[in-house]
Amino acid sequence: MEILTDHSGDIFTITLNDPDKRNAQTPHTWDQLFDISQRVPKDARFIVLRGNGKSFSAGLDRAMFTPEGVPGQPSFMEMAVQNDTQMDDTIAHYQRFFRVLRDLPQVSVALVQGHAIGAGFQLALACDLIVAQPSAQFSLKETQWGLTPDLGGTARFMEALGYRKSLELIGSGRVITGDEACSLGLVSIVSDNLETGLSELINPLRAVMPEALIDAKSMLAGIAYGEEPWVAERRSQIRRLRHLHSLMSDQ
Repeated sequence: MEILTDHSGDIFTITLNDPDKRNAQTPHTWDQLFDISQRVPKDARFIVLRGNGKSFSAGLDRAMFTPEGVPGQPSFMEMAVQNDTQMDDTIAHYQRFFRVLRDLPQVSVALVQGHAIGAGFQLALACDLIVAQPSAQFSLKETQWGLTPDLGGTARFMEALGYRKSLELIGSGRVITGDEACSLGLVSIVSDNLETGLSELINPLRAVMPEALIDAKSMLAGIAYGEEPWVAERRSQIRRLRHLHSLMSDQ
């Protein structure tokens, strides 16, 4: 996937640019995003993450679920035959970008239209804040594919929703709209015009001393988020991948 970047004023924009595939992601996408995160301009105060076309991101490239996978990248079935340490290291590598946005001094904002499904939803959740169109569709569908979210989605859900609602939504993988996601606290603002919603969200943040905003973000992230949820996600996904591999091997 081509990923575009732009720096204008105090905003650094990262744009997924594969609209024909609804910005479907692969491990290479995550490597590109992490590399970009390491060169965010120092004078940017905000990182905006968006997707070109009808959808923010419809999730993983479905080829990842086939034995052949995506050319030049490992399929899930290839991962499933790695030993536990190798598989844990592989998933930890994939998690890097989904973790790093909380560590950067900039406030990150996802602009979501259309679909944010599976890895697409987890990519939006990786940002500090989300602006979405009311009709946008969100879902962590991993359980419907025999997997569990392993890119920070479970931890982000627990932050916002607590145990019961997180179990309902992750367990079922049901779709929620931007309006419902906002009412649950997963989305910050809903707006038919994402640019208008972005301005409404970040203009009050622009009014405070930059150093104070950076420290507030660092303090809150440190209280809310630690290492253990990421480890738990990896352990769960290792079990799921091994089970799926055994089912495919028996066919």
